[in-house]
Parts: sequence; C-alpha cells; structure tokens
Amino acid sequence: MITAVPLSSSAADEGSPQAEVNSTHVELTSVSKRFAGVQALREIDLRIERGAVHAIVGENGAGKSTLGRVLVGAVRPDAGQIRVAGQAVSFRSPHDALVAGITGIAQELALLPARSVLDNVFLGVESRRRFGRVDKAGMSRRFADLADQVGLQIPSRALVRDLSLADRQKVEIMRALARKADLVVFDEPTAALSVDETALLLDTVRRLAATGTTVVFISHFLKEVLAVGDRVTILKDGAHVRTVRTSEESEASLVEGMLGRSLERMFPARPPRPREQRAALEVDRISTRTGIDGVSLRIASGEIVGLAGLVGSGRSELLHAIHSGAGVTSGAVAVDGSPRRIRSPRDGKRSGIALLPESRKDQGLLMERSASENVVLGQLAGIARWGVVRKRSERAVARGLVERLGLAGGRISSPVGTLSGGNQQKVLLARCLLDRPAVLLADEPTRGVDVGAKHSIYELLISLAAEGAAVLFASSEIEEILELPHRALVLREGRIEAELEEGAISEDAVMRVALGASPRGGDVG
Repeated sequence: MITAVPLSSSAADEGSPQAEVNSTHVELTSVSKRFAGVQALREIDLRIERGAVHAIVGENGAGKSTLGRVLVGAVRPDAGQIRVAGQAVSFRSPHDALVAGITGIAQELALLPARSVLDNVFLGVESRRRFGRVDKAGMSRRFADLADQVGLQIPSRALVRDLSLADRQKVEIMRALARKADLVVFDEPTAALSVDETALLLDTVRRLAATGTTVVFISHFLKEVLAVGDRVTILKDGAHVRTVRTSEESEASLVEGMLGRSLERMFPARPPRPREQRAALEVDRISTRTGIDGVSLRIASGEIVGLAGLVGSGRSELLHAIHSGAGVTSGAVAVDGSPRRIRSPRDGKRSGIALLPESRKDQGLLMERSASENVVLGQLAGIARWGVVRKRSERAVARGLVERLGLAGGRISSPVGTLSGGNQQKVLLARCLLDRPAVLLADEPTRGVDVGAKHSIYELLISLAAEGAAVLFASSEIEEILELPHRALVLREGRIEAELEEGAISEDAVMRVALGASPRGGDVG
C-alpha cells in the first residue's frame, strides 16, 4: 500500500483520516487482472490525488494500459476494490465509469471523421429544445465555455477528418469535459505527435489539472512524465514498484525501477564503418507525386544511415518510394549494384529490400491473427502444402526469430492485438528479418515502445549492420539520429539538404538544416 502523502495546509484537519479521504480521488486496493494465463496486474494498491497529474510508467507489458482500462471501466478486475471519492464502485462498462466522472482518451482516437468538431464534442449529450430539436446555439455557447476553461482553440464547425492528430486529441479532451468527467486517463497520448504538438498537449494537461481535473498520464516518454507529472507510479510485470513525487525521480531512476536494473547506456555502441564501401542501396534522382524531389543517396553494406527532418519533410514518402515505388514519377534504384524495377511491395521484397512501416496497425500487422501468422505472412508458399498452411512449420519458422528479438516463445500463438506495443514491433521486425534483406528501411522503428524494447531494437539494428545489411531509418527522436547512425541525411521539403558525417551530427546542425539554414550558419543555397 502506498503511504499517504502530506496534504496542503489548506486542507481541514491536515493529517486526519477525513482530510486524506477528501484529497483522494480514486483508491485501488489489491486490484488484480489475468488474461489467458498472463497476470497483467498483481494486487495493485494505488491512491490518486484529486486535481493532480498522476503518471504511470513501465515497460511494454508491465500492466500500465490494463490499469488505465480498469480505471475507465473497459476491463473488470478479477479481484480487489476500487473507491471513487471514498465510495466503493464496480464498473461494468465505460458508461459506469463515466457516471462516476471518469473517462479515458486512448492512443487510437474514437471520433466521427465526417462530423463537425461541435457534433463530436457533444455526441450523446446534445443541448435540445422543445420537441427534441438540437439546440445548436446552446451547444455553441457551451463549446465556447469549455474552450475558455482549458484554453483550447479549435474551430467548432471544422470536420474532424480535416484536423491534425493534435487537434483531434483536443476534441477528445473537450468531449470528456462535456460529459462532466473530473478524472481523465490519457493512454500514450503523445506517441504519434510531433515535438510541437506534444508541447501543446502537455500544456493542455497542465491546464486541466489547474482547473481541478485529475489526470492519469500513461506514457513511456520519461522526459514528458517528469515534466508534467506531480506523482509517478512505476509498474513492472504487473506489480507496483513504487509511487513518489516526480521531483524525487530522474530518467535514470525511472529506468532502473522499470527494468529492475540500471541501463548504463541507452544506445549500444555502433559498429565500425565498413572498410569495403560496397553499395548495398543506390537511389538516383527519385521524384514522386507525394513530394520527393530528385533525391539521390548511397548506403554501403554494413552502414547505418539516419533520415531526419520535420513532420511533412517527406521521410516516410521516400522510404515507401524506395521499397514499393509508391508515387514514383522518375528515378532509379539499385541493390547490390544491380538496377531494380520496383513498382510494388512485392518488387521491393524480391529486390532484397524490407520495410518496417511507421504504423503497425494500419500498415503492418493483422491484429486478430497470431504472432506466428504475422511473422510468416510473406512466406506462406514455403510453409503451405496444397494451399493449406502447415501450423507446425509456421510456428517453427517464427519461434527462432521472435525469441531472438526477446519475445517469449509462449506468446507466438497469441493474437497480435493482445500484445504490448513493443512486442508488436518485434513481431513486425521478425517478419522483415525472415527474408534476410540486403537493405532494411525502418520508419520510426521505436514509436510507441518502452525504454527496454527500444534498447532491444537498437541492438537489433546494429547487429543487422554488423552482419552486412544496409540500414536506413527515419526518426523524429533527435537522440536516435545523434546516437545510432554513421551518417545522417536531413530532408526538407522532399529534398536532401545536408549530409552529416559521424562526429558532425548534432541537434543544432540537424535542426538548422531542417528549418532551412546551413548547419554551420548562413542560408542553404
């Protein structure tokens, strides 16, 4: 059980049991949950203070999202008790939690894209006139009041499908407040946001807390947790490690608590640059309908190259053009010195190019199918007989790869959708490795994974290079661009504006080029 923290001097009878009840918004006692043989939560004791930002961290699979889903009524615990404002509750659905003033905002937003912001915010709680007619004027006034309450500026008449992801999250926040929720659970809210969008969201979280709303902030971005949280809870293997004020923690101490050991070096040492500069990938003046403008590059076998740039610079578009010819209008690609005609993902695969896409859910995995099925998806002909997939062969092929990546062998039969984000990424990587590619293209390879899984993925990329593969990865995390590659290419408006060699890669140099200036000062010609 977490020790009660001292209350402010303004609380009546400070230190008394009644004062503690008044400051406690939600209390969990011995809450446990098991899924198909996996103990997701182990007798969790937790107290969340009213009006605070309470962060929850842990490795992928530690139980933090399950805990969030318990709070919002999406998952019923097997054992334990939940109290809201001192009253015992039993949530059978998210509606029950909402009645108690609790709602959640998931990483995958649930909005109606063809309807307006106003319609989405008040969906199900519309203002109505006589005879059931919707009172649009009344809703507009309520919308303005909500916007002023938390400082969210967003056009009420805009269609959701026309909004950025950051603005869609604002719609979700306003919808939660429109339902009079006074506790909002954010589950990995910044995983798909740019740096600027993340800063705006964190500011919104602070505003919510300042107006008295309690926030549970689930994230694997430790800098954000330390910046926005009042208190932080660490989970490991479904168990509670500790809860303390964020002022008493650092990134290093959080990592140690999450992993059970110190992580002295987040980034493994990169391998030496290959002596033999044999080109594994050559791209000659590729242009696309998606904005790539005459890009040329060359990557040697055993070399790691980072692709940097602001959102919209064309990083993903370039990787897809190389892998599948997406939108290509001119240019050429060669692999291991041989020109390749690439017009589809199948052509890229046959040419020895593998792509780890940015979105696991939309571009990579079949979430209802097992991990082993997803791994062998591109090799079905080799493990099928008379059109029927041999399950024993499928599992045998998949097992060695997923175990190399640190995914427990017992989980290869589990639906991918039930796995943590880090394990899902490992399944997708295993599929890429199955073809033993000469070139690996990785688009945001660590997006949505925790610090431990990141370390495993970094080690994998480095080991692939050490084995002779060429690795080209795009990342919006500047630390990855600084620490992993032998070279960094900075993309701006669909063109490579600078090539930075190892030793000359710095945050200042990358950002100057990305924003349109020379890495050493002056303007880019």
